[in-house]
Amino acid sequence: MAHDQNGNGSRTSPESPAVRLGYYVSHPIQYQAPLLRRLAQEQDIDLTVLFGSDFSVRGYKDEGFGVEVTWDVPLLSGYRSEFLKPLRDTGTYSPTTPISWNLATSLLDTHGRPRFDALWVHGYASINALQAITAANALGIPVLLRAESWLADRARSPLKLAIKQFFFKLLGRGIDAVLPIGTVNSRYWAHYWGKDVPQFLVPYAVDNGYFAALAEKAAPQREALRKELSLEVDRPVILFASKLQTRKHADHLVQAFHEHCNKLSSEAAKPYLVIVGDGEERKNLEQLVSTLGLGEFVRFPGFRNQSELPRFFDLASVFVLPSRHEPWGLIVNESMASGCPVIVSTDVGSALDLVTDGVEGCVYPVGDVNALTDALDRVFATPETPGIMGQAARQRMQQWSFEQDIQGIRQALAATTCKLRS
Repeated sequence: MAHDQNGNGSRTSPESPAVRLGYYVSHPIQYQAPLLRRLAQEQDIDLTVLFGSDFSVRGYKDEGFGVEVTWDVPLLSGYRSEFLKPLRDTGTYSPTTPISWNLATSLLDTHGRPRFDALWVHGYASINALQAITAANALGIPVLLRAESWLADRARSPLKLAIKQFFFKLLGRGIDAVLPIGTVNSRYWAHYWGKDVPQFLVPYAVDNGYFAALAEKAAPQREALRKELSLEVDRPVILFASKLQTRKHADHLVQAFHEHCNKLSSEAAKPYLVIVGDGEERKNLEQLVSTLGLGEFVRFPGFRNQSELPRFFDLASVFVLPSRHEPWGLIVNESMASGCPVIVSTDVGSALDLVTDGVEGCVYPVGDVNALTDALDRVFATPETPGIMGQAARQRMQQWSFEQDIQGIRQALAATTCKLRS
């Protein structure tokens, strides 16, 4: 089934044919749809997206949030896409699902010739992704690979590491270029492939203008959200918004919040902590809040969809992501684009690229609650500090956007197809 909602038809003249770029990804992803719409606007890049499943469009239960999720942002509009025919589709994503039976033939045109000048593949650790890479190699189609992988991975035995090294040695033979999302991801590719596979930065970005505009629109309604959450006027707000999973460590934030509040001489100066999201750790977090006697100052609004988050970014004085094993953390982008400073752990992959400690917010050693407390103290050192950091955060995002993504993709296509000049 094909979808072409561009309304563009043929976008280039016969004298200057567009580079035909195919993109394989397991399913429509909320963070990627705006980038695909932006890429589809390029007149000399003819984009077609191949999805292995439509489960995210149908709605599904997100195991991390623990709730049924139906995204309230358009996932398919503005670019051409096709859903591959399922051989196995369990309505989730894993190495063994979805599996498509016509993935290889989808790379051919009606005359049996290669349909694309290059194939961009998202991820490598699934049957479908490997099938796409192998088929493209057989047809002589250059392969561009993008994934979130990093070296701060879970512990593995020497045998498993040796197997992984061997796997990457084989995989590298079929990859023409990688598209790192940031510094830690770039180090991952360099570790396994060195200079054998060229890299072209395609940074993990969000639609900065979208979040900035929604945050600005939310400002006049700020007091309405305060009333909805039963928050007193003029008290600062510390925000956490993510899946309530163990590795996200909202518990560390609760503990640091408790210590930060204990240092304040005035009861009236105490901030609120708003924990947006749902998941397996919610009951434990609520119990911890009760045990520490923080019930008056902590709110749990539950799961909120992506388009609602700028209301919370606008309300917040600072956003905090204390995660362990967070390869990137796109919600950091969203917060900064909305003008909200951030506190992130050193295990949040975006920290190296987006946050200079003391400028756009703070970076602290993962798992160190005392250091997180100190970070909160620094952000609230003066009434003006959060605003100054928030302005720096918004400015930083101007150089980490879809425009840099387009530039990186164009450079990769120019290097692997000899059809584009960046």
